Amino acid sequence: MTLRFVEKSRLPTSWGEFDIYGFEDRETDKEHIAITMGEFGSDEPVLLRVHSECLTGDALFSLRCDCGSQLQEAMKKIAGQGRGIILYLRQEGRGIGLLNKIKAYRLQDEGADTVEANEQLGFGADERDYSICLPMLKHLNIHNVRLMTNNPRKVTALEALGFTVVESIRLHTGRNPHNASYLATKAGKLGHLFDSEN
Repeated sequence: MTLRFVEKSRLPTSWGEFDIYGFEDRETDKEHIAITMGEFGSDEPVLLRVHSECLTGDALFSLRCDCGSQLQEAMKKIAGQGRGIILYLRQEGRGIGLLNKIKAYRLQDEGADTVEANEQLGFGADERDYSICLPMLKHLNIHNVRLMTNNPRKVTALEALGFTVVESIRLHTGRNPHNASYLATKAGKLGHLFDSEN
């Protein structure tokens, strides 16, 4: 892994003051960040969100997905506990990139679901690589986590990297008429877990 830590700074937010760590992957030229709150000197499990970049949802408030609301909910939960981490990974569109994601949106406008759209563009349903989490969490001296996710694949990926996931905490937020089909596809084709009423 060619990841190197670059710098750390304060990050004041609406939910409280976090620290932000910048990392550079010299192989891909991508920049990833960790957003943290609290101290991590013990083996006590740390609240963690592994979040893949979603410009449309995180920054442009798109209702086509639940990404932005999940990110905000994770920050809120961490602030409420005073301790936790968000790994923000530059893997837009489940790893296909922003422009391909817009192409996939167009295919969805024409009737494809989110998995079919990726496949029509020649990609897998999910192209993300979570191995980048290993050096980031090692830098922060993290071993045991309580993972905020609806995606069992993230649990499996972290465990395969040697981390102990002591709890998986679902994030049910952001459902609306524009993303009902998207969420149904995530559950039906990608195995995401949602409560029956959500």
